[in-house]
Amino acid sequence: MSAIETGVRLTLKNILLLTDFSEPSELAVPFAVAIAREYESKVYAMHVLTPVPLAYATPESAAAAIEGLEEGAHAGMQRVDTQLVGVPHETMLVRAESVWSPVEQVLSECEIDLVILGTHGRTGAIKLLLGSVAEEIFRRAGVPVLTIGPSVTKGLHSGGQFRRVLFATDFTTEAQAAAPYAISMAQENQARLLLLHVMRDPDFKARKRTAEDSVANVMHQLYELVPQEAELWCRPEATVRFGNPAERIIETAVELEADLIVLGVRNAAGHLGAATHLERTTAHKVVAHAPCPVLTVRG
Repeated sequence: MSAIETGVRLTLKNILLLTDFSEPSELAVPFAVAIAREYESKVYAMHVLTPVPLAYATPESAAAAIEGLEEGAHAGMQRVDTQLVGVPHETMLVRAESVWSPVEQVLSECEIDLVILGTHGRTGAIKLLLGSVAEEIFRRAGVPVLTIGPSVTKGLHSGGQFRRVLFATDFTTEAQAAAPYAISMAQENQARLLLLHVMRDPDFKARKRTAEDSVANVMHQLYELVPQEAELWCRPEATVRFGNPAERIIETAVELEADLIVLGVRNAAGHLGAATHLERTTAHKVVAHAPCPVLTVRG
């Protein structure tokens, strides 16, 4: 889906729901159902069977283990199929060497407008070893990705309706690409639009603060993000915080009771390991620990 302009109604004709049948994936299903009903979308639910290292004494025991995994996947997809009753949907169970390859194909062939998935929120050493499927997808997909992390509780989403949309921006081109989606989601849901920018700690002494760094200037920039013609239910609310961006975004989401965070993210330039296997990025930290779903839009 190409970038939308502010004031243009967000259309979500086709939604890709990725699942691995884990608890975070289960939490993602109600969001897919609610959004599909709101936007009259079709949901493509997909599970990717990837090779799993097996250490068994005999080829027969390995074959039995693989067969068991496939049977479990079929049972899982049947459960998802039942959960999606009431909205147009299609289930897909595919085999591939990696998750991204079939996702990329479905994004193109089914003209997907939004990807929804749950994530285990792996961080630190675990993420270093296992990587992050969620981050791989939201940094590679050319469409917005709604990620439901492990800190999201079942009752937090108010039936999938977003009443407080928190847009966190650092004023980069990536954040600018995400702004119309934050505004549109607020419009569609008649939600409060909360604008946030995190500045470095005020006692930072590396150089003298300039006028551009002032809170008043930042507040002005935040309000300038929302055009006057934007048909919002209520006036946007801007706030400036100091400190670590990921930590302040999460704290603000909790404090303001946000039920959707919108972020711009950078492309996965070069080898994806640069994005997923090195020091945790702000976006990944937010997705891993946010108390609500996070909508990421690639710049």
